[in-house]
Amino acid sequence: METGDTVLDSAFWLTSGGILMLLVFSAFFSGSETALTAASRGKLRSQADKGSRGAQSALEITEDNERLIGSVLLGNNLVNILATSLATALFTSLFGESGVALATLVMTLMVLIFAEVLPKTYAITNAETAAAAVAPVIRLVILVFSPVVQAVRFLVRGVLRVFGVRIDPDSHILAVREEIAGALHLGHSEGVVEKEDRDRILGALDLGDRFVEEIMLHRSGIEMIDASAEPEAILEQALQSPHTRLPVYRDEQENIIGVIHAKDLSRAMYALIGGPSGNRGQLSDFDVTAVAIPPYFVPETTTLDDQMREFLRLRTHFALVVDEYGSLRGLITLEDILEEIVGEITDEFDTEVEAQIDKSEDGQFLIDGSMTIRDLNRATDWTLPDEEANTVAGLVIHEAQSIPVVGQVFSFHGFRFEVMGRDGNRVTQLKIRPL
Repeated sequence: METGDTVLDSAFWLTSGGILMLLVFSAFFSGSETALTAASRGKLRSQADKGSRGAQSALEITEDNERLIGSVLLGNNLVNILATSLATALFTSLFGESGVALATLVMTLMVLIFAEVLPKTYAITNAETAAAAVAPVIRLVILVFSPVVQAVRFLVRGVLRVFGVRIDPDSHILAVREEIAGALHLGHSEGVVEKEDRDRILGALDLGDRFVEEIMLHRSGIEMIDASAEPEAILEQALQSPHTRLPVYRDEQENIIGVIHAKDLSRAMYALIGGPSGNRGQLSDFDVTAVAIPPYFVPETTTLDDQMREFLRLRTHFALVVDEYGSLRGLITLEDILEEIVGEITDEFDTEVEAQIDKSEDGQFLIDGSMTIRDLNRATDWTLPDEEANTVAGLVIHEAQSIPVVGQVFSFHGFRFEVMGRDGNRVTQLKIRPL
């Protein structure tokens, strides 16, 4: 009798010890999964650059998230199933058939509290520290389970392919750019990131997705110099203009033959008349095309990121925009692109312009029709779509499918639009309020 009790006691304690050890392994796998997926790769990179081998290992194993998660889940399920099986056998030997239900209840509570909630809570509050600590061990787990995980991966993708779902093997769970944008929006909503800081960073990130035609100055607003004009008239126009560079045309404005810089023009005329005591009559022989530089044309479909790089590479700030047929559409400068990042840039030579947005006493917004949708969204934190039109007036015309008249009211995208002004076929002013 004593021998049987001793054997029973030994089996009980060995089995109990095995269950506890398996729960520790389960907690390790659960916490590791949470830490490695929640850890910031930016912070891990910073730690790795300071010499942390654990952080470097964490960066390397998270490159392939599918293999990482597959290995961790495989290990976690193995220990959980084994622990549950041992608990069922133990409780059945002690309590008979009712031990199955009791084992299920006890193991559910044990796994939930000590193998899931507790380790994951710690891991998510100390993600980078935990990730660096567990990475070397998880690397070994991935190496051991790699053949099984690879087979499971092929099986899963085969099943998904049957249902028409295809997975890019090189894809990541979240693109870095989307992760940064999401973090900025979240930080702003929580009051951690200022609106101006958010807009500047998002403006820089968006340059690759936006095109020259979206921010260019339309050809109707370009100030040009007529090559056949009198030299005195050309000089006066250049001195009166707030712009440093002016396109030069011959016969018709579509025919741009060069770009004149105000400083080059002044120097050339000054040299021609012979200095301060020279003969002003010499200006009659002045040829503006002799000091004009060749025009730089760019297609309207060029991205802002590419155009900024070209400006920096060519050491120029000014480009004329043409469409696919070579017709002049507008002009763009390096300053225009920089303003998409830092906001409006003004100096002492800029002319005073009316504000494009003004809030009325009744809470509605008076908007200049030429204001871009992007600028309006940035100023008001709205989310009006800009896929079909660049300006607010263009959006209204697109939705109305006609040129609206003054007084017409439209409701779309959660806003009320009232046409307040029109000049010819242009909608010049709108009153907008959220519905």
